[in-house]
Amino acid sequence: MPPRTVKFRAATVAAVLALGTTLLAASPQSGAAAAEPAPVTDYCQGQCDDILPPGENGNATLVDILGNKAFGTHPAHSDDQLDRYNGLVAGHDGLTDRKLTDFFNDASFGVPKDQVESVTSPRDDVTITRDKASGVPHIKGTTRYGTEFGAGFAAGQDRLWLMDLFRHIGRGELTSFAGGALANQGLEQQFWPQAPYTEADLEAQVAYIRTHEGARGEQAMADAQAYVDGINAYREKSKKGRYFPGEYVLTGKIDAITNIGEIQPFELTDLISIASVVGGQFGGGGGGEVQAALSLLAAQQKYGVAEGTKVWESFRQREDPEAVLTIHDGTSFPYAGKPATARGTALPDAGSVTAEPLIHDRTGSAGTDRKAPVKAPATLRKAQGIYDDGVVPEGSLPGSGSGAQKRGMSNALLVSGKHTASGNPIAVFGPQTGYFAPQLMMLQEIQGPGISARGVSFAGVGMYIQMGRGQDYAWSATSAGQDITDTYAVDLCEPDGSAPTKDSTHYLYRGTCTAMETLERTNSWKPTVADSTAKGSYRMQVRRTHYGIVTHRATVGGKPVAYTSLRTTYRHEADSIIGFQMLNDPSYVKDAASFQRAASNIDYAFNWFYADSRTAAYYNSGMNPVRAAGVDPALPVKAERAYEWKGYDPAANTAAYTSFAEHPRSSGQDYYVSWNNKQAKGYAAAGFGLGAVHRADLLDERVAKLVEEGGVTRASLTRAMAQAAVTDLRGEQLLPELLKVIRSRPVTDPELNSAVQQLESWRAAGSQRRESSPGSHVYTHADAVRIMDAWWPKLVEAEFRPGLGDGLYEALTANLATDESPAAGHGPSGAHSGSAFQYGWWGFVDKDLRRVLGQPVKGPLAEAYCGNGDPAACRDALLSSLKQAAAEPAAEVYPGDDDCKAGEQWCSDSIVHRPLGGIAQKSVHWQNRPTYQQVVEFPAHR
Repeated sequence: MPPRTVKFRAATVAAVLALGTTLLAASPQSGAAAAEPAPVTDYCQGQCDDILPPGENGNATLVDILGNKAFGTHPAHSDDQLDRYNGLVAGHDGLTDRKLTDFFNDASFGVPKDQVESVTSPRDDVTITRDKASGVPHIKGTTRYGTEFGAGFAAGQDRLWLMDLFRHIGRGELTSFAGGALANQGLEQQFWPQAPYTEADLEAQVAYIRTHEGARGEQAMADAQAYVDGINAYREKSKKGRYFPGEYVLTGKIDAITNIGEIQPFELTDLISIASVVGGQFGGGGGGEVQAALSLLAAQQKYGVAEGTKVWESFRQREDPEAVLTIHDGTSFPYAGKPATARGTALPDAGSVTAEPLIHDRTGSAGTDRKAPVKAPATLRKAQGIYDDGVVPEGSLPGSGSGAQKRGMSNALLVSGKHTASGNPIAVFGPQTGYFAPQLMMLQEIQGPGISARGVSFAGVGMYIQMGRGQDYAWSATSAGQDITDTYAVDLCEPDGSAPTKDSTHYLYRGTCTAMETLERTNSWKPTVADSTAKGSYRMQVRRTHYGIVTHRATVGGKPVAYTSLRTTYRHEADSIIGFQMLNDPSYVKDAASFQRAASNIDYAFNWFYADSRTAAYYNSGMNPVRAAGVDPALPVKAERAYEWKGYDPAANTAAYTSFAEHPRSSGQDYYVSWNNKQAKGYAAAGFGLGAVHRADLLDERVAKLVEEGGVTRASLTRAMAQAAVTDLRGEQLLPELLKVIRSRPVTDPELNSAVQQLESWRAAGSQRRESSPGSHVYTHADAVRIMDAWWPKLVEAEFRPGLGDGLYEALTANLATDESPAAGHGPSGAHSGSAFQYGWWGFVDKDLRRVLGQPVKGPLAEAYCGNGDPAACRDALLSSLKQAAAEPAAEVYPGDDDCKAGEQWCSDSIVHRPLGGIAQKSVHWQNRPTYQQVVEFPAHR
């Protein structure tokens, strides 16, 4: 049993016993209506708002899909939050508290009688009431089972097809389910190796929660079963009634005429599969140690071991003293730092690293995008090929696509009541999870025994609200990304004692030559109306060890090894359900301290934020392993007992974890900001990029100014977020330094001087990427934005490649991409995804230029790079790259794609809600902003 669990039970046994029989008494047979529960008091009193574009309704019948393709029509409530979300770009300048509901939903509990659109009662003990304004389901149950059954039924109504997609993505079966499009092949090849499981593994995770988490664990699995029962009830009713999602017809699952075919029943293990996708993408952290080792070796090859290590560490920035912090009061939370003397580090021999092959036995169109369209009935031709580019287009899901990095996503702004006009804390926060139609999350309100909350849940795991509001408090999260994943170098062996090779399939585990476990998925597909990809198949294969999944092969000191990836949450994909259950329980969360305890039971790496009428608070969650003394978590380590996690047991992947007190946490700080930045002093960065300039600076400087002025309101804090959402980080934070170097002498070239003047004007106006007028689709400073987009990658290369050399420059850019602008052709985010400026060389450029300018730099790079430290040579390099950029036409800076013509700047930036089903949505203005967002200010408390 993990020590964290033991400590938790000791601290909260009284609370668990207080659950009594109230939550456990209901059973699937309890269909009779119970007594009407006492009315729930809404302490937000109309001051809680939220938004989740494009709309709540994510299911579309075949008729709906064909209507959308032929006439552009949309099902009710599938797009009615999109214009309000988009409207904040133009509307935030004159925003007042009264105008907030022009851009957000009223997130009050319940539905006024005159606003009721429909009432459904799938059982006698639950009702699902939908409001006229947005169609959000308000689920109200008189029994616990009925409440959760209703939540599952509502999920089926709003996200049945999406849930089916994601359970197949999690199981590595997407191509067999939805078609062999190249993007589908890539998606399952990226996700399944991160969380490969057998059916027995999935069942074991369900059993683990039941048997290791006490009464709450039993209740969680009872709730999950009721939720699954509700999904299946809707699945059966919609199939019989012929109002199921039309995608099942278009992908060949059900015949449109005879209704022959089946939507496979959902099971509890499907929830584990979905949780592995959601948690792994948004709540993971660490990993990448092999690539880090390669860049370290490149630095040592160029500079020698000692100096090369120093140079590499200066780029790695584990503990940059200039990094923006969420906890900025100086409190330190040491974790995963660089040891004084490293032990057990296992660097590969130069040139020996090879990636573990995943795909085998390709046939037909596997590995290609070859099409063989079927002859579609005339009635279906408008929808033919809707999935030819994949059900999830490449790069649109966070962390997916070629060259992608895991995007942290999400932001939060909170101000203490000491600095607000009302004296109550204010929060503007939400998860930034990409843009899809329908969204990955769904809005809902759940009221029943032991549950009282409104907010969002990821579709398919929506037993509880995962981010939202309770009766007198609200909470949200940002991805934290601290290091919960390590890379081990396992020595290879042969069972007969012969000499091993890099291809050996046995390894030494605590002195015994042990066979690697082989996990496989064989997928095949054939063309359908939706996906014209020609018939094909392949087999995915991974090797699993007691130290995790094999990712690479190499030699270390001439001996063959396999590098493996081990994360603490592997085999524990859904354990976080306990923390979410607590957050939804009004008898448990009563203040900031109880919120922090609830959040501590969430195992994925998230930053959690809380606000009630009295306190704003923060807690960083995650199963942080206690590492052996001297182990460097940034690099691969030998797979020997001396270097294992403390208390490590591979059977269920458990270990000792850092205590509640060791996690960054705070209550009552003057303000908090988070945009996937560094949490606190001492909490070492798990990867590259948490340096002197970070997109969180766009929030921190604005909120700090509001706090200094005092009298903060919901509108002013929302306005600060909205301003940051349309601001170019490079223009605001780095352009002043670039211009200072350039203007150190007169620019005599007229064309160059004109480009510099355009950049100066843009910077003076706020460095925004914003329309000249609503609907113009032309930026106010279009030429300056184009110049910056073309210049940035060129100036980074001109500044750093000459000094670093080709090998080290390319190794470091493999660790951290140089750019992530909103433009479709730039950075690792993928086109039209909204999120921007998380990953880039902003901090490196900043530190290097300040050094050239003679300004003080804390935590400088080990060497000077721009012009080798000479101001005149640096200026020449910048001007030369600027001249190239200024001459680059818009058609080259913004190449065309399926959504935009070449040269269409606004369109290239624009947000596109990628259709996961058959309904498409219009493009909207770029915003670097949470997908789901709350604006809350509680004036009262229980």
